[in-house]
Amino acid sequence: MQRRTFTRFLRNSALALGLLPLAAMAQAPTEISFFYPVAVGGTIAKYIDDLATEFTKENPGIKLTPIYAGSYQDTIVKALTSHKAGTPPVTSVLLSTDMFTLIDEDAIVPIDGFVKTADDKAWFNGFYKAFMLNSQTGGKTWGVPFQRSTIVLYYNKELFKAAGLDPNKAPATWAEMADYAKKLTKKDASGKTAQYGVQIPSSGFPYWLFQALAIENDAVLANDAGTAVKFDDPKVVEALQYWVDLAKQGTHPAGIVEWGTTPKDFFEKKVAMMWTTTGNLTNVKNNAKFDFGVAQLPAGKRRGSPTGGGNFYIFKKSTPAQQEAAFKFIKWVTQPERAARWSIETGYVAVSEAAYATDALRKYGREFAPAVVARDQLPFSVAEFSTHDNQRVTKALNDGLQAALTGSKSPAQAMADAQKEADRLLRGYK
Repeated sequence: MQRRTFTRFLRNSALALGLLPLAAMAQAPTEISFFYPVAVGGTIAKYIDDLATEFTKENPGIKLTPIYAGSYQDTIVKALTSHKAGTPPVTSVLLSTDMFTLIDEDAIVPIDGFVKTADDKAWFNGFYKAFMLNSQTGGKTWGVPFQRSTIVLYYNKELFKAAGLDPNKAPATWAEMADYAKKLTKKDASGKTAQYGVQIPSSGFPYWLFQALAIENDAVLANDAGTAVKFDDPKVVEALQYWVDLAKQGTHPAGIVEWGTTPKDFFEKKVAMMWTTTGNLTNVKNNAKFDFGVAQLPAGKRRGSPTGGGNFYIFKKSTPAQQEAAFKFIKWVTQPERAARWSIETGYVAVSEAAYATDALRKYGREFAPAVVARDQLPFSVAEFSTHDNQRVTKALNDGLQAALTGSKSPAQAMADAQKEADRLLRGYK
């Protein structure tokens, strides 16, 4: 009797031990690590945390973990280092211009393979075409637009009034901006400039701000394949000369202007007009203690701005289940209602027409007109500058721009030297 009881105990225990792992496996959520380019803390990190919690609650079979990786530059370095080590994030928001680099590193998979249902296709085809220019190459889509932007002009309406300018009329052309900047530049009793007319940052993302000037002078910096650049084009040199001349005329700060402190200079009335991302819109709205306006960038030969900002990418070394779960999250977070909320929270451009058709964003646009300026600029926008070996090619351009702005080289020489270096770097990709 004891032997039969003991045998039955062993059999039942074996069944339990065999079945428990299967049950546990069936219930284990698919884990998604999600790299996001921001430092730990702050309002955007909190909002991302809230989105992750909301998504996980709606999808209990998926566990989404945001990892705050620092700046965009920090994030791609960490993502590629993890990829090479065999432990990449499942998905990450990285610059749209990182596309060629990620493809060259064989780090990501095309998005097209996840688009299967009619609903998937409707969502996929709903993004603004201007944002897809930096998301597609070689007949494939590699990134999904998320926090995208254009450059816009912010101006202090009170300083416009004081200078005798119409506070509801931003400069529409390069000539007008140069003229407005003269009227808006003020010196103190000692003769030192206390208020500059205009400020275009030249640290952080100088190539991006400069690309707007190049576009407006009807110049194209790179081909669509990312294998050739035209830094020494006379139109490009002319655009750089315009920027240099603003400083020479004393209406723009001399030397290198910091990206990070430009909004602060605007808040402190050290500058009357600034060029920066529409992603700064909520920051300006919350911190400017004066009436301000937002306008499309002024035209040279034409209007124009590069698009900018980040895309979602799905990493190749994650499992098929993780990749499918990441796609589900990406589709979820870019739905019109959430894209509208993200635009309102941050100032980034909502990525689809459907987002602007939501009640929330239509109401916000009626109450706060600057919220739709970047959207209205999209028809004049082109893909942000991007090439193979993008970081080093961009550095060659940035070095040339800063050499011209500090006066160590003429615009023509600076662009000729940048062209030579870029040609060397891109030789293997042609």
